[in-house]
Amino acid sequence: MEDQQELEVWCAGEEWCPITSTATLLGKKWHTVIVHRLLENGPLGFNALEEEVGGISSKVLSDALEDLEEKRLVDREIVSEKPVRVEYSLTDLGQSLEPVITAMRDWGRDHLAAASDESASVV
Repeated sequence: MEDQQELEVWCAGEEWCPITSTATLLGKKWHTVIVHRLLENGPLGFNALEEEVGGISSKVLSDALEDLEEKRLVDREIVSEKPVRVEYSLTDLGQSLEPVITAMRDWGRDHLAAASDESASVV
Protein backbone atom coordinates (compact mmCIF):
# COMPACT_ATOMS: atom_id res chain seq x y z
CA MET A 1 0.00 0.00 0.00
CA GLU A 2 1.21 3.50 -0.83
CA ASP A 3 2.77 5.59 1.91
CA GLN A 4 0.29 8.34 2.82
CA GLN A 5 2.93 10.46 4.58
CA GLU A 6 2.88 14.11 3.49
CA LEU A 7 5.69 15.43 1.34
CA GLU A 8 8.08 17.81 3.02
CA VAL A 9 8.68 20.78 0.73
CA TRP A 10 11.01 23.67 1.38
CA CYS A 11 9.44 27.13 1.40
CA ALA A 12 11.08 30.55 1.31
CA GLY A 13 10.35 32.93 4.15
CA GLU A 14 9.92 32.51 7.86
CA GLU A 15 6.69 30.51 7.79
CA TRP A 16 5.82 27.49 5.70
CA CYS A 17 3.51 28.50 2.84
CA PRO A 18 1.39 25.82 1.15
CA ILE A 19 0.81 27.95 -1.97
CA THR A 20 4.51 28.60 -2.56
CA SER A 21 5.33 24.97 -1.82
CA THR A 22 2.71 23.66 -4.26
CA ALA A 23 3.83 26.14 -6.92
CA THR A 24 7.43 25.01 -6.41
CA LEU A 25 6.42 21.36 -6.73
CA LEU A 26 4.40 21.90 -9.92
CA GLY A 27 6.31 24.88 -11.28
CA LYS A 28 8.95 22.97 -13.17
CA LYS A 29 8.36 23.44 -16.88
CA TRP A 30 6.89 20.05 -17.87
CA HIS A 31 5.63 18.65 -14.56
CA THR A 32 2.07 19.95 -14.78
CA VAL A 33 1.72 18.89 -18.42
CA ILE A 34 2.93 15.37 -17.63
CA VAL A 35 0.51 15.06 -14.71
CA HIS A 36 -2.31 16.38 -16.91
CA ARG A 37 -1.60 13.87 -19.70
CA LEU A 38 -1.53 10.99 -17.21
CA LEU A 39 -4.81 12.23 -15.70
CA GLU A 40 -6.40 12.34 -19.16
CA ASN A 41 -4.98 9.10 -20.55
CA GLY A 42 -4.21 6.88 -17.60
CA PRO A 43 -0.98 4.86 -17.54
CA LEU A 44 1.30 5.38 -20.54
CA GLY A 45 4.56 3.98 -21.81
CA PHE A 46 7.48 6.35 -22.23
CA ASN A 47 7.09 6.83 -26.00
CA ALA A 48 3.33 7.32 -25.77
CA LEU A 49 3.78 9.86 -22.98
CA GLU A 50 6.46 11.68 -24.99
CA GLU A 51 4.03 11.88 -27.92
CA GLU A 52 1.17 13.08 -25.69
CA VAL A 53 3.27 15.81 -24.10
CA GLY A 54 4.67 17.01 -27.45
CA GLY A 55 7.68 19.29 -27.78
CA ILE A 56 9.69 17.63 -25.02
CA SER A 57 12.98 15.85 -25.56
CA SER A 58 13.47 12.29 -24.32
CA LYS A 59 16.13 13.46 -21.86
CA VAL A 60 13.95 16.20 -20.37
CA LEU A 61 10.98 13.80 -20.12
CA SER A 62 13.15 11.18 -18.45
CA ASP A 63 14.48 13.74 -15.94
CA ALA A 64 10.98 15.09 -15.24
CA LEU A 65 9.55 11.61 -14.69
CA GLU A 66 12.42 10.77 -12.35
CA ASP A 67 11.72 13.93 -10.34
CA LEU A 68 7.96 13.27 -10.26
CA GLU A 69 8.66 9.70 -9.13
CA GLU A 70 10.97 10.98 -6.40
CA LYS A 71 8.20 13.37 -5.29
CA ARG A 72 5.84 10.35 -5.18
CA LEU A 73 3.47 11.79 -7.81
CA VAL A 74 4.27 9.26 -10.55
CA ASP A 75 4.82 5.52 -10.36
CA ARG A 76 7.14 3.66 -12.75
CA GLU A 77 6.32 0.02 -13.40
CA ILE A 78 8.21 -2.47 -15.52
CA VAL A 79 5.50 -4.19 -17.57
CA SER A 80 7.69 -6.62 -19.48
CA GLU A 81 11.33 -7.63 -19.32
CA LYS A 82 11.94 -8.62 -22.97
CA PRO A 83 11.72 -6.20 -24.54
CA VAL A 84 11.81 -3.92 -21.53
CA ARG A 85 8.59 -1.93 -21.37
CA VAL A 86 7.97 0.64 -18.68
CA GLU A 87 4.64 2.26 -17.90
CA TYR A 88 4.08 5.47 -15.96
CA SER A 89 0.99 6.20 -13.92
CA LEU A 90 -0.06 8.62 -11.23
CA THR A 91 0.11 7.60 -7.61
CA ASP A 92 -2.80 8.45 -5.31
CA LEU A 93 -0.92 11.61 -4.40
CA GLY A 94 -0.56 12.48 -8.10
CA GLN A 95 -4.25 11.72 -8.70
CA SER A 96 -5.14 14.11 -5.89
CA LEU A 97 -3.83 16.97 -8.08
CA GLU A 98 -6.75 16.53 -10.48
CA PRO A 99 -8.82 19.48 -9.14
CA VAL A 100 -5.73 21.74 -9.27
CA ILE A 101 -4.85 20.74 -12.84
CA THR A 102 -8.50 20.99 -13.94
CA ALA A 103 -8.79 24.47 -12.41
CA MET A 104 -5.62 25.56 -14.23
CA ARG A 105 -6.96 24.20 -17.54
CA ASP A 106 -10.34 25.85 -17.07
CA TRP A 107 -8.82 29.19 -16.08
CA GLY A 108 -6.57 29.07 -19.15
CA ARG A 109 -9.51 28.30 -21.44
CA ASP A 110 -11.50 31.20 -19.97
CA HIS A 111 -8.77 33.84 -19.83
CA LEU A 112 -5.96 33.02 -22.26
CA ALA A 113 -5.63 32.79 -26.01
CA ALA A 114 -2.88 31.33 -28.13
CA ALA A 115 -0.26 33.96 -28.96
CA SER A 116 -0.12 35.04 -32.59
CA ASP A 117 3.67 34.85 -32.40
CA GLU A 118 6.24 33.76 -29.84
CA SER A 119 7.14 37.31 -28.78
CA ALA A 120 3.51 37.93 -27.68
CA SER A 121 3.58 35.07 -25.18
CA VAL A 122 3.43 35.79 -21.44
CA VAL A 123 5.73 32.83 -20.82
